[in-house]
Amino acid sequence: QVQLVESGGGLVQAGGSLTLSCVARGLIYSHYTMGWYRQAPGKQRELVAGISSGGNTNYVDSVKGRFTISRAEAENTISLQMNSLKPEDTGVYYCQFTQFGSFYWGQGTQVTVSS
Repeated sequence: QVQLVESGGGLVQAGGSLTLSCVARGLIYSHYTMGWYRQAPGKQRELVAGISSGGNTNYVDSVKGRFTISRAEAENTISLQMNSLKPEDTGVYYCQFTQFGSFYWGQGTQVTVSS
């Protein structure tokens, strides 16, 4: 079992910045992927950014150049630095961990960007 503990999020004005962090705890092996998903009201959950244990990253087009996902391997922690935030970035952000075909989710943290 893997538990995910998220932190960060909150209310920010458009153009501002926020950082989300997620710590994975439990039985963790060397090969896994982690990422951040978000769900806006009335919309499906979407992948925002992902990172593999090898350090490969991917982003949804709408956040490229504004968001940066990073990983602290020793702490099994990922962070999402979000800059130049837009109102359309508003939503609940979920940390996700995948290992050997098993998926784990954090509890979600609210990000609200006011115009």
